[in-house]
Amino acid sequence: MLSTIWFIFLYQPLFNALIWIYSNIADFNLGWAVIWLTIFLRILLLPLTFITERNSIRQEKAEEEALAESKAFEHDSVARSEIIRKVMKKHKISPWAKVLTLLIQLLVLVLLYQVFIRGISGDKIVKILYNGIDFPGKINTIFYGFEVGKVHDAIWAGITALYLFFSIIIENRKSKIWQPSQVTFLLIFPLFTFFALWLLPMVKSLFILTSMIFSDIIHILRMIFFPAPKVEKK
Repeated sequence: MLSTIWFIFLYQPLFNALIWIYSNIADFNLGWAVIWLTIFLRILLLPLTFITERNSIRQEKAEEEALAESKAFEHDSVARSEIIRKVMKKHKISPWAKVLTLLIQLLVLVLLYQVFIRGISGDKIVKILYNGIDFPGKINTIFYGFEVGKVHDAIWAGITALYLFFSIIIENRKSKIWQPSQVTFLLIFPLFTFFALWLLPMVKSLFILTSMIFSDIIHILRMIFFPAPKVEKK
C-alpha cells in the first residue's frame, strides 16, 4: 500500500518530470536535467523561502535589539538572559518554513537516489513514463566528463563541501570572535557533507550545490532590496 502510494504520487511524477526536462530543456543531458529540476523545485518552494528570509530579517532585528537592551545589564547575567529571552519571544520567529523546505528537498534527494539505484535503462523508462512523455532513447549520463550516477566522486563532493565551507564563513563574517562551536561546525559539517556525498551518486552533489546557490542568490537579493532594519541604540 505505502509502496504503491510512494510510486504513484512521488516517484513516478518526479521521474517523468526529470525525463521531460531531459528531453525538452536540458538538451539530452541528465546532469543539466537534474540542475533544472532543482531550480524548478526551488521556484515552487519560493513561498516557503520568502517566509524563511522574512524570519531571517526578524532574527537579525531581534538579535540586535536583544544586544542593545541587554547592555544595561552587562554585569547581571540573569537579568541579561531574561531580557534576551523576552526580545526573542516578542518577535515570534518560527523555523517551520525552513524545516519544511529542507524536508521537501530531502524527499526529492531520496527519490533521485531511487531513480539511479533502480536504473534508467530503456525498458525501465518505458514502464514508468506517462503516455504524454516521449521515450528519450538512451540516457546521456555524462556531465562535462563526469558520470552523474557514479559513486565515490571526490571532485563534485569536494566542490560542494568547499562551497558550504565558504558559505559558513561568509554567514559568520560579522563575528569578531568565533566561538568553539562555530569553529567545530565550520570544520565538521563540510567534512561530513563531503564524505556523505562521496558515498552517494554524483547527482546528489549537483542537486545540493544547485540548491545552495539558489538559496544564496535569494538571500543576496533579500539583503539588497529588503535589508534588516537597524535597531536604534538606547
